[in-house]
Amino acid sequence: MEIPHEPKKKRVSTVVIGAIFLIGIVAAASLGYIIGYSAIQGRINDLQSQLFVWSNVPHENNTFMLNDNVSLSRLYKEVKESVVVVQGLLVQYDIFHRPYYSQVQGSGFVSNATGQAVIVTNYHVVQNAINVTVTFKDGNAYSATVLGSDPYVDLGVLSTSAPQSELKPATIASSSSLEVGDPVIAVGTPYGLAGSMTLGIVSALGRTITESMTGGYPIASVIQTSTPINPGNSGGPLLDYEGQVVGITTAIVSDSQGLGFAIPSNAILREIGSLVTTGKYEQHSSLRATGTDMTYEVAQAMDINVTYGWLIASASADTGLHGGTSQVIIAGETVAIGGDIIIAINGARITNIDDLSTYLEEYTFPNQTINATVVRNNQTMVLAVKLGSRPSLS
Repeated sequence: MEIPHEPKKKRVSTVVIGAIFLIGIVAAASLGYIIGYSAIQGRINDLQSQLFVWSNVPHENNTFMLNDNVSLSRLYKEVKESVVVVQGLLVQYDIFHRPYYSQVQGSGFVSNATGQAVIVTNYHVVQNAINVTVTFKDGNAYSATVLGSDPYVDLGVLSTSAPQSELKPATIASSSSLEVGDPVIAVGTPYGLAGSMTLGIVSALGRTITESMTGGYPIASVIQTSTPINPGNSGGPLLDYEGQVVGITTAIVSDSQGLGFAIPSNAILREIGSLVTTGKYEQHSSLRATGTDMTYEVAQAMDINVTYGWLIASASADTGLHGGTSQVIIAGETVAIGGDIIIAINGARITNIDDLSTYLEEYTFPNQTINATVVRNNQTMVLAVKLGSRPSLS
């Protein structure tokens, strides 16, 4: 049988149309590729031109710049000669009372805040150390002597036999201007790596930390920072972006991820004169009471609505504060409840021990009378409380 003629015509036409359509697609794709390639090549040429210009800029201008045109490399050059390595020896004894020695190492920096050039460091770096030395950036090392110290703020001040030409003091600024989120820089000697600089921000203010050397009293008004600090950084300066000292790096939390602490520079400015002239500072006030932070669970146990403040467990009789009347187990811990809850001092809100310790440290002195707002038996009242002083640890 013959194949009809008309259907064959239609089949040929379909093939031709399909071929034309395919050619159009290929042509459009080619045109798009050419246009796109031209645009990309143009961008590459622009970037190459910019790179050529940048690479021909004089080397001293190729610095890492941050906000307000802060050059970190230039800042480091300005402060590096103020920072020192502090070393010493600790004498210990074995079971036969034979001495053996271990080395201690930290950081410090030069200050002339009192008109006398001294080395500022942490108390725990030089605590009980002998043969203390300070080594400058140029490698020159000199003997040093502890002029004064204060365990309550982990602060030590040293004199040194270094010549005046070596003593290039850093500027100490008030830490009161710091805010959470402010960028800060630490320079020190982590793991013996002298002159190391790290960068971070202020994570929190007004923290408290506890060290064995303080006899159970908290170190108050501490700066929390994300700036990486490690063993050996202790005693080194924490700097703002103007290169001014706003704190002293002092501790790290074991197994933490970038969590460090620094003593605020206000503590240096407040105490350095006394440490240099008398060797100690004895103006730390004390509430003469023990207590614990309020929580939701403690408030439930006491059947009150106040979930913040500092709950008094015990207090000296002449303070007028009432201590706990009974004990309960909360989250596996024994808590004395029924005492006064301090919620403000001189009108300043007290949320926890951080607020209480920071206020006492920064704004009060021994024998001063404060107005403490307390909650007692579900009633709010204001008490006049006379402060005492912390015991001498020297």
